Amino acid sequence: MRALTWHGKHDVRVDTVDDPEIINPRDAIIKITSTAICGSDLHLYDGYIPTMEKGDILGHEFMGEVVEVGAKSTLQKGQRVVVPFTISCGGCFHCEKHQYSACENGLPAENQEIAQTLYGHPMAGLFGYSHMTGGYAGGQAEYVRVPFSDVGPIVIPDGVDDDKVLFLSDILPTGWMAAENADIEAGDTVAVWGCGPVGLFAVQSAFLMGAERVIAIDHFPRRLELARRFGAETINYEESKTYDALMEMTGGIGPDACIDSVGLEAHGLFADNVIDQIKVSTFLGTDRAHSIRQAIIACRKGGRVSMPAVYGGMVDKFPLGAFMQKGLTLKTGQTHVQHYMPALLNAIMEGKIDTTFLISHRLPLEQAAEGYRMFHDKQNEVTKIVLKPGMDPALPA
Repeated sequence: MRALTWHGKHDVRVDTVDDPEIINPRDAIIKITSTAICGSDLHLYDGYIPTMEKGDILGHEFMGEVVEVGAKSTLQKGQRVVVPFTISCGGCFHCEKHQYSACENGLPAENQEIAQTLYGHPMAGLFGYSHMTGGYAGGQAEYVRVPFSDVGPIVIPDGVDDDKVLFLSDILPTGWMAAENADIEAGDTVAVWGCGPVGLFAVQSAFLMGAERVIAIDHFPRRLELARRFGAETINYEESKTYDALMEMTGGIGPDACIDSVGLEAHGLFADNVIDQIKVSTFLGTDRAHSIRQAIIACRKGGRVSMPAVYGGMVDKFPLGAFMQKGLTLKTGQTHVQHYMPALLNAIMEGKIDTTFLISHRLPLEQAAEGYRMFHDKQNEVTKIVLKPGMDPALPA
């Protein structure tokens, strides 16, 4: 089959690789109909996430048709399914608490030591996202093997277009959980750092959860315009000082809740960010954590901070004193996708949540490498790229 493979920093290629096979009775094989490039994939593209190996198949946002099932799979051939990016067993201590991204059995035994060393405990497996998360082949391919297929995938009703439901695989539940972790109360003012896909879904989710005001922070004009479509007020941090603007907009109190949707590759010529960049480039650090620092400093006393954004390693200059003195609460974590999928699918079917606004480009799988370059270099124009195996390259994107 054809699949997008990782070969190093800024080097991804569509190669011919072996077809996936059933390994475990709970497995299923999915023929991919749609798969997306995620902002988190750019961290792999930029070489920030360790334990990648040449030839690894990328992609963790995908859906398709069931073509083969193991003896213990609950899926049936011919069903259309969306697959969560987290690989979770469904029966361990954490899965029974619906903490699917903390699954005890999602990682193969040989991969658990890596995560144990880095983070203290192994977590759930992830599709197409390094060997510390299992080394699983991803879904930017023609076919993919889905472990624990009796737990993860959700069946999509006939007649529902892929574009409406594809993002159930990751970014929609992630944006929703980000807003949920902010403990939003009716009348709250919520600030969201980053108007990428997760940030925009967090904006939409915050309003649905009762926020009175949402303030979206970014520097890409088109992304800020998308946030305004949902009723958000906006701050362009290249034109205004974010902290000063937030204080002015909230009467000096600060937002009730702050959501960091940026993560380890924060942009901007800020003093702490420049130092982080130097440390990263000289292998003295891993993450550029400007956004979470700023969220903590700006949040009101007694407020809540939610961090759906991806961070990979150690950070310094963390404002621990402000965090403690202000009495803040921080919630974070990989998304418990399986927990949120059913309710969010119903919300999509009822017209309460729109996802299609986000898609800016559709490309055949064969042009996936170009899609990565576009998403990396043109983030004002490119908000989301959907890859379609078998798509005619002559069709308009």
